[in-house]
Amino acid sequence: MKELLSRWISAWDQFWFEPADSATLGLLRWFSGGMLLYTHLVWGLALQPFFGPDGWQDHLLVGHALRDTLAPSFWWSIPPSLLGVTHAACLLILLLYWVGLFHRVTPWLAFAITVSYINRVPLANFGLDQINSLLVAYVAVGSLGLPSRDARLTADRAWFRWRQQSARGGTASLPDPQPHVSVRLALRLVQIHLCVIYFGAGLSKLKGLSWWTGDAVWLAIANREYQSQDLTWLAWTPWLINLVSVGTVAWEMTFWLLIWHPRLRWPVLLVGLGMHTGIGLFLGMWTFGLVMEMGYLAFVRPESLLAWGAWFRHLLPGSPSAPTSSEPGDSPSKEITPPLASSDPPAVPLSTLSASTSAASGPGRLQPRPHGST
Repeated sequence: MKELLSRWISAWDQFWFEPADSATLGLLRWFSGGMLLYTHLVWGLALQPFFGPDGWQDHLLVGHALRDTLAPSFWWSIPPSLLGVTHAACLLILLLYWVGLFHRVTPWLAFAITVSYINRVPLANFGLDQINSLLVAYVAVGSLGLPSRDARLTADRAWFRWRQQSARGGTASLPDPQPHVSVRLALRLVQIHLCVIYFGAGLSKLKGLSWWTGDAVWLAIANREYQSQDLTWLAWTPWLINLVSVGTVAWEMTFWLLIWHPRLRWPVLLVGLGMHTGIGLFLGMWTFGLVMEMGYLAFVRPESLLAWGAWFRHLLPGSPSAPTSSEPGDSPSKEITPPLASSDPPAVPLSTLSASTSAASGPGRLQPRPHGST
């Protein structure tokens, strides 16, 4: 019993706190930062109607409705005359977050900006905004204690390399970035949060009769208000509609369980990619679909990303890693091949995990939400 408990504690410690390379976190910051910048640029297209004193969501009414909630927003303290200046400053901070400049500070500022915009206009708060906020929050956690030399895909690391090379006459080469505990913790938090979201979305669907009868997908695609592509021809294949409806619920309810098995991880993620791409392609909710797919990066091992990067660089003409000679006696170059899913580590014991329900997220900003969408 004592040995079993010791192994359980060791597995739990390894799951949460084994140091990880920052490659995955850096790529996650790039994609989430680009989406954050885009969505806040969209806010700027209607800045006065959204955030002005005479806007669509009255300043006093929203403030009164949220007075007893933990919904902070700096917009309550911004005078109308500084509306444009404040928005421009926020866009600048989000740009710095995107490129990884001041990478330990700008994620927290970006999180504060995201939450402030969401809480000022709660009636325009959809799933896109919620996933945006959780991704930037966990990137901020992962950036804690992450020095510039180890922060991959950041302007800070590029600046650090340039200073080292300048100090040593352009001959300095940086050592490989070291793994960090904060990076592993951040990636695990994204993974667990996605498991909770999908499980909660599946439970919420079970409350609707249309998901039990298998008609839910048809009710969404047959509504012309949401259509980007005409799928009404599916009326002649009701079995397919029923299969997709029931399969969606089954996938969401089992995501948290199947995703941890190395052999099932990629099939599970591919189903999710297909579902969210379909939501964007046929229902027009591209921003929500894309931001959910960005979260899947947390399930990609940093070693796999680095191997893919080395493989692509190897294919480039003039790459230093490519063989330059095939003369007899030359030492053969090590073959670089793309990583496979089988390189994933052993599955984490399910006893180390716990899932709870959470409210399902909705589609992107300024887009109508079909009933029961995740």
